[in-house]
Amino acid sequence: MDATTAPHRIPPEMPKYGEDNHIFELMQAMLEQLLIHQPEDPIQFMIQHLLRDNDHVPKIVVLGPPASGKTTIAMWLSKHLNSNLLTKENMMGKKVSPVATEARNYYQKFKTIPNNMLIQLIKERMGEEDCIRRGWILDGIPETREQVLMIQTLGFAPRHVIVLNAPDTVLIERNLGKRIDPYTGEIYHTTFDWPSEPEVQNRLIEPKGISELETAQKLLDYHRNIARILPSYPKILKSISADQPCVDVFYQALTYVQTNHRTNAPFTPRVLLCGAVGSGKSLQAALLAQKYGLVNVCCGQLLKEAVADKSNYGQLIQPYFEKKITVPDSIVIKVLVSRLQKQDCVQKGWVLHDFPRDLDQAFLLRSSGFSPNRVFFLNVPLDSILERLTLRRIDPVTGERFHLMYKPPPTMEIQARLLQSPKDVEEKVKLQMDLFYRSSSELEDFYTKAITLNGDQDPYTVFEYIESGVINPLPEKVC
Repeated sequence: MDATTAPHRIPPEMPKYGEDNHIFELMQAMLEQLLIHQPEDPIQFMIQHLLRDNDHVPKIVVLGPPASGKTTIAMWLSKHLNSNLLTKENMMGKKVSPVATEARNYYQKFKTIPNNMLIQLIKERMGEEDCIRRGWILDGIPETREQVLMIQTLGFAPRHVIVLNAPDTVLIERNLGKRIDPYTGEIYHTTFDWPSEPEVQNRLIEPKGISELETAQKLLDYHRNIARILPSYPKILKSISADQPCVDVFYQALTYVQTNHRTNAPFTPRVLLCGAVGSGKSLQAALLAQKYGLVNVCCGQLLKEAVADKSNYGQLIQPYFEKKITVPDSIVIKVLVSRLQKQDCVQKGWVLHDFPRDLDQAFLLRSSGFSPNRVFFLNVPLDSILERLTLRRIDPVTGERFHLMYKPPPTMEIQARLLQSPKDVEEKVKLQMDLFYRSSSELEDFYTKAITLNGDQDPYTVFEYIESGVINPLPEKVC
């Protein structure tokens, strides 16, 4: 590439390859690990790092006061994500580890273990193969600022930190009813979560240290320490109220840990808006183009412009317009590709609507080398579509557009001369909707990472959801 010429014309395949294969994030992760571990042989270290392929495994910390349910949430997350739950108890319980044996003996004597011993347990456990392959979830660790710094020094950094919060009075009441199954380690409650099986009921035991006075002292210690822990995780912290059903807490936690954090990776939006006629695609595309400088690509408008410009493509399209029949996909895709190949689309990104409308067109777009990296389906009920379209009117004198419900004409004189477009007649709208419903499910299956939105609300509320989906990484879907 000639360094004397500017601007450089980067082929569209290059940024697409980088985004599809997460090249920037991969290089960033390797650089972080190199700086943390500082190996003598960096090349071999990077090769081993790539072979492990574990940059996206769960690395989660779940914190919270006594009786907040953190152990239950951590246990459910580990099962759902197929990851490893790390607690003081199960790390000390290892039979073949000298470190665990020393920690266990110390704990039996003093009912606590020093920080350096706990950190050695964590280092040993996280270095094992299952933690490397499937990640880890720390339950209630770190407990102090000192433990945070010691864990960071080892090079173990969580990607998500969850903190559960609830009023102390609620937590004390919860703790008094806590019971534990000694066989499974499952936690139950005499009021909120009592097991249905009599066999389990009979073997439940009351854990030590749950009296009101003991719980209050633990809460005091927790509040003193947590205030110094949280500043260590400013960008990866999620606070969740534990004063709600445990299932609700779990799904909020699960949603958060499946969300990727924003990176500094270069990102060129290629947005596709799908939806029925009248769902608001054109307005949302205009808002995105205005705020983020994307190129607004409306397929129908491209065809009209080609005819108006009397271009070669326009001459091919003109007969179909005159006969009022559908332009063949083979011609449409050529017009569309010629627009998406232009430098402004490559550099700024684009927002496309009105194409594809069916599965064949979607395959055609992909085979032409243009795949969106964000796809949104705007769902609007038929009744709302009919209300939006069939009440539209135009003033033949001024060309101004009105809506009989949302933007009525100011005078009776203007209202009397308003005309309705033939395409806004109820029968034609229903026909268009029927065609859309036939193909929409196939499109949704084709674009597996698409985001479905409720388009039947304030347009600026819809835009906020779309904007969030564009600027933030797509959530991970865990089966």
